[in-house]
Amino acid sequence: MYVVIPIDTVPNDGPGALLPAAGDSAPELLEATLDNTGGMGMPYTVTLAGGLTALDLAPDTQDAVSGVPGPELYFRPQTLHFVPYTIQKDDTISKIAQDFGLAQDTLISVNGIKNSRLLQIGRMLKVPNQDGIVHTVKKGDTLSSIAGRYECDMAAIRVANELFSETINAGTDIFVPGARLDRVTLQEINGELFIWPVRSYVTSPYGYRSSPFTGKRQFHTGMDIGAPMGTPIQAAMAGRVSATGYDDISGNYVIITHHSGYRTLYAHMSVIRTKTGTYVRTGDRIGDVGSTGLSTGPHVHFTVYKNGVTVNPRILMK
Repeated sequence: MYVVIPIDTVPNDGPGALLPAAGDSAPELLEATLDNTGGMGMPYTVTLAGGLTALDLAPDTQDAVSGVPGPELYFRPQTLHFVPYTIQKDDTISKIAQDFGLAQDTLISVNGIKNSRLLQIGRMLKVPNQDGIVHTVKKGDTLSSIAGRYECDMAAIRVANELFSETINAGTDIFVPGARLDRVTLQEINGELFIWPVRSYVTSPYGYRSSPFTGKRQFHTGMDIGAPMGTPIQAAMAGRVSATGYDDISGNYVIITHHSGYRTLYAHMSVIRTKTGTYVRTGDRIGDVGSTGLSTGPHVHFTVYKNGVTVNPRILMK
């Protein structure tokens, strides 16, 4: 049996420690210190007597204390609250998250950030009092299925969002405590998905430009990276070589198929140094810079496709 032992320094709707009842002398195992309290939405931590480490108030807290001798510690779910934060010069998502004791995923998801490199000074962010991400309810979703998908306790979802009914309408945004963005999504948003195929300078970016051949306005589906003839070209991400060859536009080219619907094209090579069907790792040499095909000089034309549609490579590159 467990009972809630309220702690004076914690707000009424804040966490409480759950300690064994039945006459145990468990309360003295809690020191009278709670870190990071004070109404700023920071995670609460509790220090156990005897030098045990502090425990963050998170859905995985129960796992953190497994195997610790003495009574187990649990924490009740928290209602979701926010405090505002105005982005300052030199701020990064990583820095802000660290200052508030949160994961990057939490700030990114709660504030709908699509590119963490483009934070606007003066923008107001919502900073929640706990880690988690926002889930948009889809047709057929239930609290149970959402909890299962994110491996989160259903009661925590109820409490965080103050839900009093099993019915949740499609299109509703709910906060899932303790949930994390998947690794690929986080890399996309932080611009850490691909390495540069050649570490050099951009001669022509992705997007509309005047054609160097006709002078007409046209859409450039990739990014041109200038480099000396023969410079090694690296696979921007691990994957399987799905095509190699030559055509009048791309010259010598290599196409690599990656996970999560991504493909990359490397064009105008002087030499192809891989073959179709080969599995390559990030950074493997797949060819050399050249000027074959329709080209104005030595460079690699680098295109990124997501589910068959070109996207701007620059925002995805480390």
